[in-house]
Amino acid sequence: MKANRLALRRLILHTARGVANLGGVVETIKWGQPAYLPARPRVGSTIRLGTMADPSTADALFVHCQSTLVPTFRRLYGEELEFVANRGMVLHRGQTMPRRALAHGIELSLTYHWWKNAPSGPSIGSKR
Repeated sequence: MKANRLALRRLILHTARGVANLGGVVETIKWGQPAYLPARPRVGSTIRLGTMADPSTADALFVHCQSTLVPTFRRLYGEELEFVANRGMVLHRGQTMPRRALAHGIELSLTYHWWKNAPSGPSIGSKR
């Protein structure tokens, strides 16, 4: 149970290290959940690491529900990822972690303010 969330935390921190000009990532607590946001202001959106209603079955990466992040993730990875409304991505325990898709979603979240107003959204070419 906890091992899955630790693997997600490692993926968030690893992905953040690979993003140029991000300025690092701040790890904090928001709404009682681990949260990760760019150290530089106005760069990206917070990612929260949590569980679903039954914490024994699934974990989730939550993003700001009023952003265009989840619709973007759906467009790019609708076949690979499962979503909970416009709130985030669901990871069921025992399922193979779709690392490539998750890492790209994490990168898009951490850089959201850089690309959110681009006419076509994020570059599809950046899809890992």
